Amino acid sequence: AMRLQAPQFQALFTPGLRSVAELFEKKNYELRIAGGAVRDLLSGVTPQDIDFATTATPAEMKEMFTAAGVRLINNKGEKHGTITARLHEQNFEITTLRIDVVTDGRHAEVEFTTDWHKDAERRDLTVNSMFLGLDGTLYDFFNGYDDLKSKKIRFVGKAAERIQEDYLRILRYFRFYGRIAEKPGDHEPITLQAIKENAKGLAGISGERIWVELKKILLGNHVNHLVQLMYELDIAQYIGLPLNGNLEEFARVTKNIQNLSPKPMTVLTSLFKGKDDVTNLDLRLKISKEEKNLGLFLVKHRQELTKAPGPEPLRPYQDFLMDSREANTNSKIFELLKYQGEEQLLKEMQEWTVPSFPVSGHDLRKMGVSSGKEIGTALQQLRDEWKKSGYHMDKEELLSCLKKV
Repeated sequence: AMRLQAPQFQALFTPGLRSVAELFEKKNYELRIAGGAVRDLLSGVTPQDIDFATTATPAEMKEMFTAAGVRLINNKGEKHGTITARLHEQNFEITTLRIDVVTDGRHAEVEFTTDWHKDAERRDLTVNSMFLGLDGTLYDFFNGYDDLKSKKIRFVGKAAERIQEDYLRILRYFRFYGRIAEKPGDHEPITLQAIKENAKGLAGISGERIWVELKKILLGNHVNHLVQLMYELDIAQYIGLPLNGNLEEFARVTKNIQNLSPKPMTVLTSLFKGKDDVTNLDLRLKISKEEKNLGLFLVKHRQELTKAPGPEPLRPYQDFLMDSREANTNSKIFELLKYQGEEQLLKEMQEWTVPSFPVSGHDLRKMGVSSGKEIGTALQQLRDEWKKSGYHMDKEELLSCLKKV
């Protein structure tokens, strides 16, 4: 059997984990690291969060922790078999091994087991179905490690069965493909067939769950290939994407933004032909207000708000920002520049500080302009002059313009 000794693995052994391991060992309950954290450790990545699996039931864990004076937090996960213990300022989420008894394509009723193989069998993808003993021993029932090394994404067992247990797994397949696979198009035909035949099941999955997965797909690799595939396999219509999405624009924009860290919405908007597409997406996925506003902004301005010919390419963006009365216009403009693939202009725009208009009503009163209406008109005229100068004119220059008037 393979034993992992990587520094990322050694680094997990905090005082908290050592104490947890000791408690389980004393009681002869097995405790292993499960799922995504194992995949990360085998890839040489430090896992963000670690899930543990155990042969102990929730009741046994509670009794053990309570007897040892360990604090338990929120019982929300308990009916799924998850206990969260807090030791040394660190939370440990530990789940009892389980078998799905009944599944409805969204959630499962589970019963507990002590059989590691059976628990691995109900996980979605081979690369997510491995366990790691605290001594570094790898338990891998479905060749997940080989798949990880050869960058293959495969369902555990039969794809159709795994998908029917939870249709969201279709999107998880795409997400991990974008994270692990080396090149686009390296799918098993039988997997694509199973996805196509079960795509409709996504209609019953909540928008919030879909949006979490979709955002990760949009920021992963091979995104152009994966979204094209969503259309080919009839998935798009069930997850809020427009029936006739603009795939050429999508291909162009995904090239533009490769190294620019766009927001997911910036990538997605390139599929949309108009604002109705943003509204429909929002109805299905319940995106945030900020995401919706960004989508509407890009759809509206991507054509006409573009760089100026000549020595001041940034001027249209700067003018737009100066005229805008809305909050976070600058972050929307950054996203627009990413969408347009204007890497250099994006850098300049991010470094540009918005100048403040140097003249106030107070200055005009000192010059003898007294009525509020006149002050308003004069300020607007001076703002226009200031804008024409590229926001360079200072107070004196502006006020001398006023004298001429």
